[in-house]
Amino acid sequence: MKTITSRDNAQYKDLVKLAGSAQARRKSGRTLLDGVHLCQSYLQLRGAPEQCIVGETALHNREVMEIVGALQAQHAHVLALPDALYNAISQVEHGVGVMFLIPTPERVVTEPLKVSAVLLDGVQDPGNVGSILRSAAAAGITQVYCSAGTAFCWSPKVLRAAMGAHFVLDIFENVDLPALVSNSQVLSLATSGYATQRLYDVNLRQPVAWLFGHEGQGVAHDLLALASHQVVIPHAGQVESLNVAACAAVCFFEQLRQNQG
Repeated sequence: MKTITSRDNAQYKDLVKLAGSAQARRKSGRTLLDGVHLCQSYLQLRGAPEQCIVGETALHNREVMEIVGALQAQHAHVLALPDALYNAISQVEHGVGVMFLIPTPERVVTEPLKVSAVLLDGVQDPGNVGSILRSAAAAGITQVYCSAGTAFCWSPKVLRAAMGAHFVLDIFENVDLPALVSNSQVLSLATSGYATQRLYDVNLRQPVAWLFGHEGQGVAHDLLALASHQVVIPHAGQVESLNVAACAAVCFFEQLRQNQG
């Protein structure tokens, strides 16, 4: 276990940049997982991180010590920081004091869609993106494709909202969604408040490419026109529409219901 006590340490400065800058995370191809649950999930599903960072107080926490012990058994890198230095890079208020430095996967689309997938067109809110990833993973969907205008999936806010879903998903970013849909070998469904066909009237016992769009503008018109079906989720009451993350969850679990039924 290595210890850093100076803010002027080059390695520590690098962590500060990664914690506070989306541009730094994209440029370096790395991000930080903050908190016990995310670190445990990564360790279980992906293995050892590039580095584990712990605050001095956290070294007395049982769950943190279990993580550190497992990493040391694998001869992985563990970095200890005084609490003041750790708290300066952590974005979790009242967190336990452990984070992982991990590489962010860069995947390139090489073949047409053949299984159920999620396509996010300009979904900008990190909380919504994270919630959609979490629901997709829970429903057994394993592929997610994001347009250039969608929130960066490996940002701290998306990671926290997804609660470990990233580690069971194949996530593709900066994807040309119209080209992906045009070449798709599966049914494509776009949700739209102007559609007349109900979600519940579509046969979902087959692979589906789910299209969800910008929180205010919805799916782009060119992409909407390419969809096999445009569907609406009926709702009662005076609200105009569902939140995009709630809409996605309804769609995924209606597909799961039909397949299980």
